Amino acid sequence: MTSDVMRTTAEQRHRSVLAVPAGDNRKLSRALASNADEVVIDLEDAVEVGSKDRARAHLVAALRELPAAVLDRVAVRINPARSRWCHLDLAALIDLPVTPSSVVLPKVEGGGDMAFVDRLLDGLEARAPSGRRVGVQALIETAAGLAAVHEAAGVAERLDALVLGYADLSASLRMPHGPASRPDVWLPAQHSLLVAARAAGVRAVDGPYLGVDVDAAFKASVEQARILGFDGKWAIHPRQLSVLNDTFSPTTEEVAHARAVLAALDEAATSSGVGATRYKGQMLDEAVAVAARDVLRQAGARR
Repeated sequence: MTSDVMRTTAEQRHRSVLAVPAGDNRKLSRALASNADEVVIDLEDAVEVGSKDRARAHLVAALRELPAAVLDRVAVRINPARSRWCHLDLAALIDLPVTPSSVVLPKVEGGGDMAFVDRLLDGLEARAPSGRRVGVQALIETAAGLAAVHEAAGVAERLDALVLGYADLSASLRMPHGPASRPDVWLPAQHSLLVAARAAGVRAVDGPYLGVDVDAAFKASVEQARILGFDGKWAIHPRQLSVLNDTFSPTTEEVAHARAVLAALDEAATSSGVGATRYKGQMLDEAVAVAARDVLRQAGARR
């Protein structure tokens, strides 16, 4: 794997997250050369039980070739905290000269899972060569995990994001037809995870649409996640990335409006010493300013 096909960005965003299996360097190279904001390499569901050790060794060898700037947009989906491979996955990753930016912990079902990984990483990093503090993304994909999502989000100091996993969650909830094509059936689960993420001050990432096409159902699921307030969404095929990047990026009009809102509030504060004003028939105050600043943050724009 060569670094000349890797793409990096000056400011890391997480609008689109492309999941790829461990053990396939061709797919990994294509993923890192894509326009995905983040690439998640899967050591869990994508690797059958008898191949866990071989896949881990293969992945570690591939990651050793990548420069630090590329590893900034790489996360590794390790095996669950209760599995016999979790500690082995973490130890192998932390022994790298430069570690990935974060790990995705699947099947999180409470604060105990997060605390276990937190403590294990603390010990491993104490002797790590890279000196990088690895973040943790909690993948919520069971009924028990969804019920305990607030508890899980409040435990780990290194928590970066909460991610909703639809395939396992639909099985855990006993949905009769598997992951439904109607996105509205997921509103309660999405809302629970989103509130927990915002209360914890971390990213909320929607899980993948479980199909490879860019069709009306896919676009509807993406639009719903954006309207609800998610920061981004997973994809399982590179053809879906452009829609994700476009949908989770503020439009030119939204950026212009955000700048105008902040300028109007600055003017009101400077000229009259007040924290509220009117602009084009809208009452502006600090709550509106917070939303405007968030739009500029999402756009990577400066005031």
